[in-house]
Amino acid sequence: MTPTGSEQFVAIACGGTGGHLFPGIAVGEKLLERGCDVALLVSNKEIDQLSSRGATGMEVINTPAVPLLKGNFPTFTKTFWQSLLQLRRHFKKRRPTAVLAMGGFTSAAPIVAGKLAGARTGIHESNSFAGRANRLLAPWVSHVFIGFASAANQLGNRSVQFTGTPVRSQFEKLDPAPCRMALGLDPEQPVLLVTGGSQGANAINKAILEAVPKLSRAIPGLQFLHITGTGNFEAISAAYKSLTSRAKVFPFLREMEMALGAASVVVSRAGASSLAEIAAMQVPSILVPYPTAADDHQYHNARGFAQSGAARMIVQSQLRSETLAQAITELVTDELIVQQMRTELSKWHYPSAADQIIKTLLREPNAEEKSQPHPAALRFRPG
Repeated sequence: MTPTGSEQFVAIACGGTGGHLFPGIAVGEKLLERGCDVALLVSNKEIDQLSSRGATGMEVINTPAVPLLKGNFPTFTKTFWQSLLQLRRHFKKRRPTAVLAMGGFTSAAPIVAGKLAGARTGIHESNSFAGRANRLLAPWVSHVFIGFASAANQLGNRSVQFTGTPVRSQFEKLDPAPCRMALGLDPEQPVLLVTGGSQGANAINKAILEAVPKLSRAIPGLQFLHITGTGNFEAISAAYKSLTSRAKVFPFLREMEMALGAASVVVSRAGASSLAEIAAMQVPSILVPYPTAADDHQYHNARGFAQSGAARMIVQSQLRSETLAQAITELVTDELIVQQMRTELSKWHYPSAADQIIKTLLREPNAEEKSQPHPAALRFRPG
């Protein structure tokens, strides 16, 4: 990126998963609109490298950080110090006005480097159950922003602000027909979108493939748009060829708004960023939380949506092709249920999330403006 000469420079630590990266890019887009310079601090993981290519106008800095897992404390410690020294050098060349971390293992070194540089610091927690990195960093930052009201009491900071989770500007309700045509699908026939998030999902892939014959009988024109993850692409592509001619399979799709715009219903994991995008585009969904996510946070995310009527939830241990096919058929064919779900989804969408984060972090006027959580979220508590 060529610096614009802006007086304000903001670094956003958002690597590791799409759930951290995409909300960070959404905040970056709004900062660019204000004339700020933006750097995205990401990891060397494939998802970061693929997705950050679309972050036009932002500098992308790869750090060597790795997650803290059982048995790798020495490696985690080494890469933390490497990342910290790298960012200290970078911030000496250009002191950031603020450093914002979106959670996960790439957050720690940027926040420490930002504080040592004298920058304002903030974290955003998108999940209903706060992640370990954010729980540890919360007492040390200037501001904490949350995507679920239920996370408020889990983060030890006097400045906790509910904003919702930022989504990129292209995620808005779209006409399905042109989206389907752009993806090589029939514009007049319904579409089932299947995605496991940035990592793919073996259990969802298996259940969907088993359900294809049932769904093809129940909804003869149904089309399948399946994003597999890079590791499963070849096997799932081959499986669809033996089942139906109405399938488009991708290992990864950067234009996720086109996929959601084309969809009549989506079967998805329940990462907070995915839910925010689903809510922004009001797509009926069946959520299958990733069962080994840290602190089971995807279950808590999905439960909040399901309890409000904004989505259906099937836990992975109960995922069967028959149950899944029945739920998909209902959401494709029952317009009353679909409209009720879309109404509830609209209440989970917070279009001013990124603006509120920026106003508070940069101390702009009207920073007191606040989003109001979905009414069900005020009653909902993880557990």
